[in-house]
Amino acid sequence: MFDGHVKTLLDAAVSLVNTLTDGSRQGRPYTAPSGDDLARAVHEALPLASARTTVEPQHAACLTDAAQQMRAVFDAVAGGRTDQAAERVNALLRTSGARPQLDRVDGEPWQVHFHGTEDTLAVGWTAGCATALALALGSDLAGRLGVCTAPQCDRVYIDSSRNAVRHFCSDPCRSRVKAAAFRARKAAQG
Repeated sequence: MFDGHVKTLLDAAVSLVNTLTDGSRQGRPYTAPSGDDLARAVHEALPLASARTTVEPQHAACLTDAAQQMRAVFDAVAGGRTDQAAERVNALLRTSGARPQLDRVDGEPWQVHFHGTEDTLAVGWTAGCATALALALGSDLAGRLGVCTAPQCDRVYIDSSRNAVRHFCSDPCRSRVKAAAFRARKAAQG
């Protein structure tokens, strides 16, 4: 499976896509935050090291654009269009200027980051998420990128199950599908 740092970046990609893109969630239409709510939504979507980290409006707008592009990656993988997904990830890597380098945070060991120390919050997260998606696509783990199969839900997920059997973005979606199947069986019997 994915190492801890890559898993964190993939989880951030999922969180950004699910928070910042319109669609449907758990059977209901979903409209992404905008205006004054956007920066706060980005802050809540990211695993920021500090609650004091401020997300500037321009960074929130850039991450919204990146989330749209990442959604297209998940959609392409779910549709069996891996070549298209790879092209989209390559575009994200180019536009974010992703580049590996070792950084050390005080009191922690060296870590591989995929952006420069002077890059903005938006560039850093975009580069990291794009690199994590590239690592998934460039391995036998590409099939672990998923789009919920529940009716009226298009939220994305990373399948970290042992047997790669996940089909839903959340427990509520899985429960909705199971309950509908149960009701259909009962109606057919009765």
